[in-house]
Amino acid sequence: MRNLFHYTLALLICGTFLNAQNKKPLYKDKNVPIEDRINNLISLMTLDEKIMQMNQWTYGKNANPNNIGEHMKAVKPEIGSLLYRSTNPEYRNQIQKKAMTESRLGIPIIFGFDAIHGYKTVFPIPLAQACSFNTDLVQKSCSITAKESWLSGLDWTFSPMLDVARDARWGRVSEGYGEDTYANSAFAVAAVKGYQGSDLKDKYTIAACLKHYIGYSLSEGGRDYHFSDISNQTLWETFMPPFEAGINAGAATVMSGFNDISGIPASANYYTLTEVLKKKWNHDGFVISDWGSVKNLVEQGVAKDIKEAAKKSFLAGVEMDMVDNAYLDYLPELVKEGKIPMKTVDEAVRRILRVKMKLGLFENPYVDVVPEKDRYLLPEYLRTAEELAQESMVLLKNKNNVLPLTSKYKSIAAIGPMVKDSVHIMGFWEGMGNPADVQTIFKGLNNEFKDKSTINYALGCDFDGEDKSGFAEALQVAKKSDVVIIFLGEKRNWSGENGSRSTIALPKIQEDLVAELQKTGKPIVLVLSSGRPLELLRLNEMADSVLEIWQPGTAAGSSVAGILSGRHNPSGKLAITFPQTTGQIPIYYNMRESARPQAGHYQDIPRDPLYWFGHGLSYTTFKYETIKLSKTKIKRNEKLIAEVEVSNVGNRDGKESFLWFVKDPVASISRPMKELKFFQKKLIKAGQKEIYRFEINPETDLSYTDSNGKKHLESGDFYIIVNDMQAKFELID
Repeated sequence: MRNLFHYTLALLICGTFLNAQNKKPLYKDKNVPIEDRINNLISLMTLDEKIMQMNQWTYGKNANPNNIGEHMKAVKPEIGSLLYRSTNPEYRNQIQKKAMTESRLGIPIIFGFDAIHGYKTVFPIPLAQACSFNTDLVQKSCSITAKESWLSGLDWTFSPMLDVARDARWGRVSEGYGEDTYANSAFAVAAVKGYQGSDLKDKYTIAACLKHYIGYSLSEGGRDYHFSDISNQTLWETFMPPFEAGINAGAATVMSGFNDISGIPASANYYTLTEVLKKKWNHDGFVISDWGSVKNLVEQGVAKDIKEAAKKSFLAGVEMDMVDNAYLDYLPELVKEGKIPMKTVDEAVRRILRVKMKLGLFENPYVDVVPEKDRYLLPEYLRTAEELAQESMVLLKNKNNVLPLTSKYKSIAAIGPMVKDSVHIMGFWEGMGNPADVQTIFKGLNNEFKDKSTINYALGCDFDGEDKSGFAEALQVAKKSDVVIIFLGEKRNWSGENGSRSTIALPKIQEDLVAELQKTGKPIVLVLSSGRPLELLRLNEMADSVLEIWQPGTAAGSSVAGILSGRHNPSGKLAITFPQTTGQIPIYYNMRESARPQAGHYQDIPRDPLYWFGHGLSYTTFKYETIKLSKTKIKRNEKLIAEVEVSNVGNRDGKESFLWFVKDPVASISRPMKELKFFQKKLIKAGQKEIYRFEINPETDLSYTDSNGKKHLESGDFYIIVNDMQAKFELID
């Protein structure tokens, strides 16, 4: 027995250091289960090596042959992650080789970057993507982004952003999927699947990062980085579901937010980071702080200094510190003082190593090096970019069917600061997009209408300022044209991070330009490029047609021109409400009803917004038949089928996004006026019809969440709502 004990002990010791069969460390053997490999590696690591894994540094803005040497010297081979701001995979591989060969244990670095809506091929901003209501197309765009990113040296993107956003003053509304919880959840799944594929070890896949966890978009007054007053009911009902959907889809990582959640900042919130994310949802990846959000705990008044900030953030559940160096500087001291247990350090490192092993970095630490022409802007990528852009555009108004531009318009005036722009049209967080690769609207129009119509261009005015010297030329161009298209909008940094604005109206000079051109009496088409809903009360009245193109990215010109000509039939629907004025914010479709529904509204504007969530016109006409229900009474364990027949009674093929809503008129906790529960998008050819079908599962579609995250399903009456129609049914015990 004693000999057996000694033999077993010898085997354990040997297994700790070397795999007996292949004479290499156990953690490097891909045939050994990941958890065993991780445990083996952690047992070999020093405290300093563990803490290095929990830090992310940056690698230069634009690494090039002249500075690669200096950057390389600055990178410690033991670092856990680099925020990689170069498109060169060779540099990345050189850095990775340093980690693999010069560090004691050869732990690979994970390289991350903000590829939010594309890398080199820039797709429409996420808010626009949501308006497509096409999750398959969004998933495909994320897959393309992953491939371009991986071939440039990346393993990880800080996307998707899942902050349900209902205040258009907040600039980062452009980065998410709009005001609805269900839509955010659906696009969360699409994005994660697109980035991560079916297996993170596969080539061309990268780890997704759900952000900003959580409640960031509820910053007071739309001011970025500010306090968020969130009740637990709102937290669970509105903000948690998209993140839970992303976790269930397999998202490898999560990013904690900047915001203070009702007194406990997101980057020091044990409840959200550990009790919910790790324990309730069983997320086995890691959490990275947002840039500076650990140190920000000092400014937020919950830590007296950076050392305390590091302790609070780490113990709350943030495993990796983005660029602060707070963990690097203070965790060794905190461990030595007994304020941070070693087992907590090991658990954090375990989570980081788990993601690296799932990515296959230990076996394949390097990326392929291929020519740029084979990496970026491939024809298939550009076709997808155009398809997603045109499906994201929303035709808000089309009086007298001015659009599409038919052969009767022999000359077209193209006026405004967006016509020849190639910078702002990409939007914020444009990845590594290059303005030189963007097809401008001007080029798109000329390609689209060559041999059909003459394009007459004038700048008119800049995006802002008071210089109206270009108005006269614009007026002359408009007078000699059959139709006037005015291209207005926002600069890229007017939305996005730190892009909060007190008014969502465009600068006065842009409105004045439209007023001047209206004097011609010619049909006015207003094309708007923005990263948020805009205040259009005055502009809407002056224009015959209004097309919101958002910030469409690389394929801007072809997608915009294709919509204007009718080559593309607009199919986008608003994923966020357009208020009458900035002062009407917040207004969103699924508010709860007031105590006096007919009273209490603003006296100086209409009750309703200018355009509700779900609004969007087409060049054809869709006729909706009555909602048909398979039953009028169902039990909790039964399914209900709702069907609506939709006919295309126009003369153009068109895609129709069909939005299914549920209303629960009486519940123990008051419910919104209606809630999106499902959506479908289908192509319906002219003269044909399609059946839209919604299978209702009471447990998921009729239940609601309380302030503790518990689901409740109560019997009673419910309504299915589609457009202006509704059908009543009853849930019985």
